[in-house]
Amino acid sequence: MSVTREEVAKIASLARIKMGDEELDRMVPELNNILDWVEQLGEVDTSGVEPMTAVIPNSLRLRDDVVDAIPETSGGRREDVLANAPAAEHGFFGVPKVIE
Repeated sequence: MSVTREEVAKIASLARIKMGDEELDRMVPELNNILDWVEQLGEVDTSGVEPMTAVIPNSLRLRDDVVDAIPETSGGRREDVLANAPAAEHGFFGVPKVIE
């Protein structure tokens, strides 16, 4: 895949970048080199590589999400929590309608 001078001019126009004739001529081979490199990356066999979110292994440093971790806030206290609500409906906080 390669780009022409006209395509580079159109890309610059879409990006709202003002480029002179000399700059356009300089960008054509540069963009073509980048596209050639991306095509080379597409040829790499990655079938045995598992997807990853980062280069180094990460783990969350948060506590486990356990319902009974703190007795005062553990599960089974719905009625106590909803007693403070201005409006409770079907076991949930009732809120006013914001979209008509």
